[in-house]
Amino acid sequence: QLQLVESGGGLVQPGGSLRLSCAASGFTLDYYAIGWFRQAPGKEREGVSCINSGDADSVKGRFTISRDNAKNTVYLQMVNLTPEDTAVYYCAVRRLYCSVYASNYNYWGQGTQVTVSS
Repeated sequence: QLQLVESGGGLVQPGGSLRLSCAASGFTLDYYAIGWFRQAPGKEREGVSCINSGDADSVKGRFTISRDNAKNTVYLQMVNLTPEDTAVYYCAVRRLYCSVYASNYNYWGQGTQVTVSS
């Protein structure tokens, strides 16, 4: 059974950092692009970062996505967090290359809550 499980969310103060994990089971991530998305209450789901198959990491502003194929896990390192980053964060996969459209991703995790507050 194909499954993605996110972890690492929690409460962090403004300016802090968090590293989220997305562990895959039932398939290997090697040939998949992995995207991180987030959804805040009352807002649409938005893309945060993505990494293509074959890439080890990708940096986009305050967010760095990386993969460890040996652990079949992808990480999202977030730094200098603000209250606007508060949301449920999801990882999702699709074959080979990233897409900006959430509807193009085939499998999703259940999400992990990130709350940035003092």
